[in-house]
Amino acid sequence: MRISLISALALTSGLAAQVAAQDTTAASKQPSAAAVPEVGAAAQPAAAPASGPGPSASLGLYVFPAKGQTPEQQKQDEQTCYAWAQEQSSIDPANVKANPDSAKKAAGAKADSATAGAGVKGAAKGAVGGAVIGGITGDAGEGAGVGAVVGVAKGRQAKKAAKKQAEQQAEQQTHAQAAATMDSFKKAYSACIEGKGYTVK
Repeated sequence: MRISLISALALTSGLAAQVAAQDTTAASKQPSAAAVPEVGAAAQPAAAPASGPGPSASLGLYVFPAKGQTPEQQKQDEQTCYAWAQEQSSIDPANVKANPDSAKKAAGAKADSATAGAGVKGAAKGAVGGAVIGGITGDAGEGAGVGAVVGVAKGRQAKKAAKKQAEQQAEQQTHAQAAATMDSFKKAYSACIEGKGYTVK
């Protein structure tokens, strides 16, 4: 019974594949509906391909031709204003990039030097605290040793936390500076394009 069921499934799937292949072959031999013009329909010119986004789109701005400017005129005006904004602001948007990696490294190195000796300081504090506790319990030397180990661990944790915080702040500042630079360029660009009769958002 199992063999006949498996054979039936295999036969069915094989037939389905053949039918699908025949349908595909027949469809490729017939001209598509889009390729066959309707009788009496006037030939329509193909739409011109879009020639890439203009400067506004690359800046994330939406520009509306408020005075009925043609797309060609708008593209020309956008390019003119882009060049004018570069000249006025001394900013090239293509070169504005945040470099958080180098900022993080510099901030991490600065934090390392600022927290140098944190483990030693922690060990000293721990040893003093451990000696006091050890003196109360009867073994000041062992208490000082345990306190020093704990102090070193806490000092290193504090150093790592300070380094991580400094790196995060540096990364945020780098991104903020890049955003502020781009905003300055966008203000100059928007001033120019609005002066030419466009609405910018």
